[in-house]
Amino acid sequence: MTMNETLMLVVAGVTGLVLGAIFFGGLWWTVRKGVSSPRPALWFLGSTLLRMSIVLAGFYFVGRGHWDRMLVCLLGFVIARFVVMRFTRTLVEHPNSTAKEASHAP
Repeated sequence: MTMNETLMLVVAGVTGLVLGAIFFGGLWWTVRKGVSSPRPALWFLGSTLLRMSIVLAGFYFVGRGHWDRMLVCLLGFVIARFVVMRFTRTLVEHPNSTAKEASHAP
């Protein structure tokens, strides 16, 4: 494996991470906005179409007929899922981490 091939695999992995962050971060954002919207179906449909278009185009341009780049991109995408899940769980559990919470209900 040459240095150029290794660099392309690294770029594919980073691209997969970015695509995963866009997809799963966008999903989290859509759910938060959609549940309080008067027209949640538009939010979910529009978000799904936009997120899928971005991810499919990204995979298409990264792969370019190379299965190994596609596989590394997919690995980055899956890793991003776990990163976004951990990050959003922290935000949900501690929305204002700087503010002190009361120890009792009002």
